[in-house]
Amino acid sequence: MHRIFFPIGDGTEVMDTLYPILRLQEEGFEVVVSGPEARLYHGVMHEVPPDSVIPWDITREQPAYHIQATVAFRDVRPDDYFAAFFSGGRAPEYLRYDPHLLDLTRHFFDSGKPVGMLCHGVEIPAAAGCLVGRKGTTVPKCALDITQFGGMYINEDVVVDDNLISAKGWQQNGLLMREFCRLLRSRL
Repeated sequence: MHRIFFPIGDGTEVMDTLYPILRLQEEGFEVVVSGPEARLYHGVMHEVPPDSVIPWDITREQPAYHIQATVAFRDVRPDDYFAAFFSGGRAPEYLRYDPHLLDLTRHFFDSGKPVGMLCHGVEIPAAAGCLVGRKGTTVPKCALDITQFGGMYINEDVVVDDNLISAKGWQQNGLLMREFCRLLRSRL
């Protein structure tokens, strides 16, 4: 079975995370959820409240499902993995400082393995220095995470750049996973 490295932490966005995990499992891949430690993590739901008395111009965060990481970043052997997927939420804001995760991220990019990147997940490859000369998309409020790290932000729902498939947010999960699964099948 082909393994997919899937880093998470507290504050992982559940739609950004659970949909790709389940979709990849449906395709027959083994998704290995990893975190700073092997433990249960708190997921969150981000949404702009549709009927708020006081309008929100950014997403509101509230508790959601919990997700189990089965291996700590420091214990991951990257050669055992076929691809990586970086989901969004608040987790990437602090995960991008983990030196083990940054080394793992560089491995996937340097070896040309398939990489999926959604929403705030862009913050990890950006911090690892992996977006220089690359094209990608994310939510507009994270576009600087691409451009300030030497990449080109494309304002589209999904962007395919060789082994890197990126999408703006969970609303594009279907489009993203169709392209990412197509890339994975082409590399089998």
